Amino acid sequence: MERIIIPRTIANQLLAQAQASSQQEICGLISALDGIPTRCHPVENIASYPDTQFLLNPETQIRVMNQIREQGESLFGIYHSHPHSPPIPSKSDTIQAAYPEAFYFIISLNIKGVLEMRCFKFQQGAYRELELEL
Repeated sequence: MERIIIPRTIANQLLAQAQASSQQEICGLISALDGIPTRCHPVENIASYPDTQFLLNPETQIRVMNQIREQGESLFGIYHSHPHSPPIPSKSDTIQAAYPEAFYFIISLNIKGVLEMRCFKFQQGAYRELELEL
């Protein structure tokens, strides 16, 4: 299994955001410098049912992508939480996977009462899980 390494500070930020908003999905982008994740950029979730699915606000997403590029960084990953389901991609996650170069991090709050995060790569309408190392 392919392994992806993210700094513990990034993982802690993602988990803290998910825990602070435990009833609604959080989502955003992760930027990287020379392939190393550097920052989390929260993006407003504009899904019709924000407790069960996610949809990044397009205006905010474009603004954040421009900031990432202006700072000489690149898109590393996209993250969101599943407040009431396991940390695996849903059907809508697979459909909305618009950045094949990005890693997708899904955080769950509802499995055995513990926060759990997994990493996936989407390609051609399918996903594969990557081993996540902090």
